[in-house]
Amino acid sequence: MRTFFADLHIHIGRDWNGSPVKITGSKSLTVHNILMEASRTKGLDLIGIIDAQAPAVMDEIESLIQTGQASELEEGGISFEQTVLLLGSEVEIYDASCSGPLHVLCYFPTIEKMRAYREWLSAKMKNTGLSTQRFYGTGRELQEYVHKNGGLFIPAHIFTPFKSLYGKGVKQSLKEVFHPEWIDAVELGLSADTSMANQIKELEPYPYVTNSDAHSLGNLGREYQKLSLRHPSFQELKWALNEQNDRRVVSHYGLDPRMGKYHQTVCGNCHEELDPDAKTCFRCGSKKVIKGVADRIVELKSEVPQTRHRPLYVHQVLLSSIPGIGPKTYNRLIDTFESEMNVIHHADSEEVRKVMPNHSWEILMKMRKGQLSVKPGGGGTYGTIMG
Repeated sequence: MRTFFADLHIHIGRDWNGSPVKITGSKSLTVHNILMEASRTKGLDLIGIIDAQAPAVMDEIESLIQTGQASELEEGGISFEQTVLLLGSEVEIYDASCSGPLHVLCYFPTIEKMRAYREWLSAKMKNTGLSTQRFYGTGRELQEYVHKNGGLFIPAHIFTPFKSLYGKGVKQSLKEVFHPEWIDAVELGLSADTSMANQIKELEPYPYVTNSDAHSLGNLGREYQKLSLRHPSFQELKWALNEQNDRRVVSHYGLDPRMGKYHQTVCGNCHEELDPDAKTCFRCGSKKVIKGVADRIVELKSEVPQTRHRPLYVHQVLLSSIPGIGPKTYNRLIDTFESEMNVIHHADSEEVRKVMPNHSWEILMKMRKGQLSVKPGGGGTYGTIMG
């Protein structure tokens, strides 16, 4: 077995015709650019494009195959240079059983399966060409389709205050919306980590994933996991999530939850930190209170803790987010060590020290050990690195 890095939640900003797919996504976030960035700069081995149901996105992927730049794998996925692309689709569910809208990720092994899914979806969605559109059906109905067609079903960023499972999607339990046996994993999101999610007993059966939810090229690999596989593919990922055939998730890498935009309960108007039960802001009087992820998890916390052994969760940030690493230093590091993953995980520490400021190097070394000091974020503002 070997280890591989996987970021399974990446948006498409524009298709190859220049039309928007994820409205808030960067214009440079195209299929080709994502593959180039993942393979040649980030060093990601497995990536999930979660807008693959869009017709023009699929057309571009097929064009890469037809021109010999990529190939479809028998075990599922699209191989491009050093990276394998998985075909995914993010969908918004808001049926009668939901307390609020929530997002889910659906992955399929082949182009044929994704095309069939899009055809089925087109009868239940107004525009399959755009990202994260409303699904006019039930959560269980979508789960059943994915399950019967060999896909993976993963609730997305499950704790964020907006459009997530535990944010506002359910009052207390995922069983309010989903069939519990048809969930393949849950995505933690940028404001939570393993120790926080482990406080909820009903999540014990499910493997965790943590991903970038990238809306720009630079954010690829903001969060990811290390997998033990024979090679990157859809089938190998499925085995790893199920801990079958010696495949497994080795570790997770992502933001310290305190750096997430929604970790603390704050006023949505003036960003003052508030008591979790506050109805109005004591500072400005606004009723726009954004409940923090940490406080929401306290509400959901089970009396009986989980006992499942979980992979290590390492707190870190993007290489470009380390103070002192500007564009020139970043490019010098990539030119010297070939990829961001190599700099963060593999390169000799003294060799790295030669090509970056000493203060930045010290932060990187702390990051390798999971010892970053941070200033918390909240109310839509990310936290920052201290020191």
